[in-house]
Amino acid sequence: MIAIIEYGLGNVKAFVNLYKRLNIPITVARTAADLMNATKIILPGVGAFDNAMERLEKSGMKEALDELVIHSKLPAMGICVGMQMLAHSSEEGRLSGLGWIDGEVRKLDVSALKDTTRLPHMGWNDVQLVRSSPLFDLLGHDARFYFLHSYYFQCLHSEDVLAVTEYGGTFACAVNSGNIYGVQFHPEKSHQYGIQLLKNFANL
Repeated sequence: MIAIIEYGLGNVKAFVNLYKRLNIPITVARTAADLMNATKIILPGVGAFDNAMERLEKSGMKEALDELVIHSKLPAMGICVGMQMLAHSSEEGRLSGLGWIDGEVRKLDVSALKDTTRLPHMGWNDVQLVRSSPLFDLLGHDARFYFLHSYYFQCLHSEDVLAVTEYGGTFACAVNSGNIYGVQFHPEKSHQYGIQLLKNFANL
């Protein structure tokens, strides 16, 4: 049972609709009690880092998620700001992140961007896999995903980088440490590529 974390941020309905179309069991978790039967976790997120962390804390689910993901080793995937929340900290805010993957969130370097529209990084980009992972099974080398963000995840350990993309420089757009995954792009908005990635996560 995939639990999609509903704490007031993220495209929860889009994930629900996609998984229902795929006939994959899901539940929307709004409280710690809703996580009881979860076997996998999706943490979506949009907006500012501190606001996301504050909302997750107020939801009462943070400690339960730590227990399930860190101690029980349930597969978990953070998406967009949900990926950034996996870090220890962010240049965007003052609050601590979940600290599930060693790293910090930094702002994209606008001085390196030549486009008239600089930030946010918005639109479709190629994704280059750095190492093999079942999360990217059947996606091939032409996989493209939809991005909307101004900050990126900088891993402390290079082995935690799963895939990279280019926007004024190369940065990690997918990370993985053990049972924990994060993607900066929006699979729920990435058509067949995103659908395949979400299927892959369900099969981990």
